Amino acid sequence: MASTQLIDRRKNGRHKSAENRQRFIKRYKEQIKRAIADSIAERSITDTVSGGEVRIPRRDIAEPEFHFGSGGWRHGVHPGNREFVAGDTIKRPEGGGEGSGSEASDQGEGEDDFTFTLTRDEFMELFFEDLALPNLHKTRIQSMMEEEPVRAGHTHDGVPTNLDILRSLTGALARRTALRGPLRFEKAELEDRLAASRDEEERAQIRAEIEVLEKRISAVPFLDEFDLRYRNRVTRPKPCTQAVMFCLMDVSGSMDEQRKDIAKRFFMLLYHFLHCTYEHIQVVFIRHHTTAQEVDEQEFFQSRDTGGTLVSSALDLMDKIIASRYPREDWNIYAAQASDGDNWPMDSARCRELLTAKVLPAVQYYAYVQIVAAQEQQLWAEYDSLRAAHPHFVMQKIAERSEIYPVFRQLMRKTTS
Repeated sequence: MASTQLIDRRKNGRHKSAENRQRFIKRYKEQIKRAIADSIAERSITDTVSGGEVRIPRRDIAEPEFHFGSGGWRHGVHPGNREFVAGDTIKRPEGGGEGSGSEASDQGEGEDDFTFTLTRDEFMELFFEDLALPNLHKTRIQSMMEEEPVRAGHTHDGVPTNLDILRSLTGALARRTALRGPLRFEKAELEDRLAASRDEEERAQIRAEIEVLEKRISAVPFLDEFDLRYRNRVTRPKPCTQAVMFCLMDVSGSMDEQRKDIAKRFFMLLYHFLHCTYEHIQVVFIRHHTTAQEVDEQEFFQSRDTGGTLVSSALDLMDKIIASRYPREDWNIYAAQASDGDNWPMDSARCRELLTAKVLPAVQYYAYVQIVAAQEQQLWAEYDSLRAAHPHFVMQKIAERSEIYPVFRQLMRKTTS
């Protein structure tokens, strides 16, 4: 039994303005992205990329238009005229031709903002546009494979949506040519014999043979089921890039609630960016004060543990995890660290040694974000000495919420190795 197919030929579905919506976003993308960046500082951590309303100043979407100015010559018809006759000259009104009206305020002029609602997918697409993990390479894959559909020629069976019309008609033409060719050649010979023959009995016999051939030729169908060709697709294993991101956050006593909030917002952006942009990526969360601990996502963002400061404990734990679970030859390893820079003086030097000897040789990219303290800390100075020799080690400072998004884009901009 043939399958039933329903084809919706309506020009627009439920969301009639979908095309116009995308056109609007494309046209005012820069204004919308600025509005998104401004809205980040006002949102809660859990609602960072949840979509919602953004406000665009009316002046940013104002359209230029032509209109009559106060000068020049104009012709107009004034109904109900009792004062002028043809040929009279009308004086130009004083004040540049501006209209009159009642004043509502003497406090200057203003414009209403344009409010535009973005879905979560639209929000994330605009938010993370042009961002990527720097220096991402395809490494040797052991067990992590994904399947991708690939073209695999044509087949005689398939669904109507995969029907290759051109290939089917080409096959039908070849079949008709192959089947009709010998018959037409034979018919042409009989017609030559008919033209040369003078015997009526022989001519009648030749006509009968020609009639049979014509029926056989016309019986060859224009399109046969044998001619149908369907595009064939098969899945084949495809090695995919494995990557892991280490998130190291300082939760010591010197990190007050405001600084922890900034650090959490930064890591929340990073977490959403990774899962929005990459299908296969693992995230390792490490919190530390005097000791470091690997935690899950919920504890990383919600735990309220605190204590002294020993930054090297987080780097030690990261090095152990890499050695046990993420061999360098199989993984793209990334790390992002957030701290206020406050650390035991002797430990800052140890952090530099750990980075130089173990961590930096193993990672593709390492980003250090310092939540700016009242005065410069020793950890920043120790880390700063590494930048010249290690181009994949970058450092940035964040002092307030409004700086999170620009710094994040700076750290995750697309680069080549």
